[in-house]
Amino acid sequence: MRLLVAEDDALIGEGIQAALKMSGYVVDWVRDGTQALLAMSTEEYAACVLDISLPKLDGLGVLRALRQQRNNIPVLVLTARDSREDKILGLDSGADDYLTKPFDLTELLARLRSLLRRSAGSGSALLIVKNIVLDSVARRVTQDGHPVILSAKEYALLLDLMSHQNHIRSRHDLEQSLYGWGDEVESNAVEVHIHHLRKKLGSECIQTVRSMGYKMGNLN
Repeated sequence: MRLLVAEDDALIGEGIQAALKMSGYVVDWVRDGTQALLAMSTEEYAACVLDISLPKLDGLGVLRALRQQRNNIPVLVLTARDSREDKILGLDSGADDYLTKPFDLTELLARLRSLLRRSAGSGSALLIVKNIVLDSVARRVTQDGHPVILSAKEYALLLDLMSHQNHIRSRHDLEQSLYGWGDEVESNAVEVHIHHLRKKLGSECIQTVRSMGYKMGNLN
């Protein structure tokens, strides 16, 4: 799952990026508002962590521009401003959640997980497709109650497919979810990961839709 971090403070940005990567996310990091808008207009992100006090275009300007463009990406706002009026202004500008600096990284991760669940239409940390259960908090996958050991990319791919169950995901969609800027992507990388998942979870767990992509779920 690919996230965008927009934060101009190098220490905070590095800390958030490292924590998100350790939690299995693919992370792109920009340091001003114009770069944030450009990134979200050209790449597919599951969510954005957005600092309010960005140079060139501040976070509120980014939020307003996104919502005017009908871009509904979940946005978690970071700010040093802790007044009630500032929080209301951020939320009214289109933020989905609000976190005041200084903050605990574990809380940031929990709030992001909550945003991602809501955007996927689920209030639960558990994703279930037939006999496969993925716990996005524990980062654990079981099948028929038995643990399944996956690599980081296999887990990320399964998370994407289960989060979009009953929807077809093209190879481009999956590459966007699995790889960030600067990552080298082999031409058959998605197919290789799909092959490994099928070996571990069964050949029928992921369906191939000819000329379109892959899906999990019950849609024929």
